[in-house]
Amino acid sequence: MTKTIETSSDVAMLDVADVGRRSLLKMTGTGIAALGVGAVVAGPAMAQSAVKLTDKWDKVFPKSDKVNHRKVTFRNRYGITLAGDLYQPKNASGKLAALAVGGPFGAVKEQSSGLYAQTMAERGFVTLAFDPSYTGESGGEPRNVASPDISVEDFSAAVDCLGLLSNVDRERIGIVGICGWGGMALSAAAVDKRVKAVVASTMYDMTRVMSKGYDDSMTPAQRAQALEQLGRQRWKDAEAGKPAYQPPYNELRDGEAPFLVEYHDYYRTKRGYHPRAVNSGNAWTVTTPLPFMNLPILTYIREVAPRPILLVHGEKAHSRYFSETAYAAAAEPKELVIVPGAVHVDLYDRMDKIPFDKLTAFFQRNLTASA
Repeated sequence: MTKTIETSSDVAMLDVADVGRRSLLKMTGTGIAALGVGAVVAGPAMAQSAVKLTDKWDKVFPKSDKVNHRKVTFRNRYGITLAGDLYQPKNASGKLAALAVGGPFGAVKEQSSGLYAQTMAERGFVTLAFDPSYTGESGGEPRNVASPDISVEDFSAAVDCLGLLSNVDRERIGIVGICGWGGMALSAAAVDKRVKAVVASTMYDMTRVMSKGYDDSMTPAQRAQALEQLGRQRWKDAEAGKPAYQPPYNELRDGEAPFLVEYHDYYRTKRGYHPRAVNSGNAWTVTTPLPFMNLPILTYIREVAPRPILLVHGEKAHSRYFSETAYAAAAEPKELVIVPGAVHVDLYDRMDKIPFDKLTAFFQRNLTASA
């Protein structure tokens, strides 16, 4: 069954050149070249053998008294140790449905993914919010680098972790991806048939935006220039014996596009700041875009079917077109919900905007216990 809630507002046109200067997600040709100079140390160096978990509650949202919480670690297929927050509903019994939750791209589990995970645990699911490889409390060197393949694998590793719990029904596991991890979630669901239902909220396709620019505006000449610049940066990194990092993320200077101001208002203020998040004044390596330029992650989105997809996006989000085109490319069963008046980051943490009732009903319907 298809149910689409639409509104009439159009997404505002963006200044792509400005986007390229100001943050990772604007990696158009000139943007990559601009970010290829200088090096900023991003976060503490943490070797794979030194994964350490904080023992304090350092989330950007209050702790619920309706769920039990504990830290966990698990390994992905590449041997990288991932750190996660496991949330379980109190006083629940029997085998439960479970959800792995990831995103946004450049965030940590103490931010949006943790809020989603805790809220869905309050509604009866075992949930796991995790830090992707090379970021947050998870392992991997160098720090703050990303790969679409490893990111998709991290979701499947989270499914592994959930399926090993004695109170989880392995046949009732779903995933939730937020922002850039919405695309990763769809890709993971396509390749991992153990995933029985998938939600992508305020979705980005990171391979599309990095390889083609916002609104697919990158020209062939700009793409060639970007790849030339990235190649030159590899020589610099090889000579230095370590990667260079981009400028700090989500700092405002002057004249940024409105959606960049929205990112700042989440990641750089009390609302959502976390010192381990790449987006909270840290940075990705300069060469992070390389694999994203060449590996489209939604090629096989139709193979998610017959398992259901729910896409949720804000009416006024600059990124709305990602969900709309993903919806068009996916096979049934699929559903697209447009949240009236919401911008991109509203679906990170605005409890009056995130349609948790819709998410709950979706997973309850599609992660039912077998007879």
